[in-house]
Amino acid sequence: MPEARAEPDCIASAREFGQKAATILLVEDETFVRDVACEILSSEGYRVLQARNAAEAVKTFRAQPEAVQLILADVVLPDRNGCDMAFELTPGTGTRVIFISGYPVNRVTRNGLQQSGWFYLAKPFSAVLLLQKVKEVLSNV
Repeated sequence: MPEARAEPDCIASAREFGQKAATILLVEDETFVRDVACEILSSEGYRVLQARNAAEAVKTFRAQPEAVQLILADVVLPDRNGCDMAFELTPGTGTRVIFISGYPVNRVTRNGLQQSGWFYLAKPFSAVLLLQKVKEVLSNV
């Protein structure tokens, strides 16, 4: 009979390696998804700025563009397409983008994914997949 483990396997956080945690702008209109993603990312030591729509994201990003290393954005937002928002915000900043969507990769997303530093994560995603993708993208800066 296998021995029970006291703690589940976990992914090492930036704090464990003494790295400065990255700042992530999380743009998601679904409250539950936004709250859960924020909790997952925060628990790993990331600083998370939240926005419910593109307008809030633009305002938040422009207030401190040098602070944001990664934008994690839903493709379908109530006020604007997430890809269009990213095209507006990221030129010349070096900010990486991960698009999240419950829809298959479509023409709009595919055009965005041709941009250097832009990636895709399908919904639903697990905490492990979210953290793996974030770490992968941030490690390629």
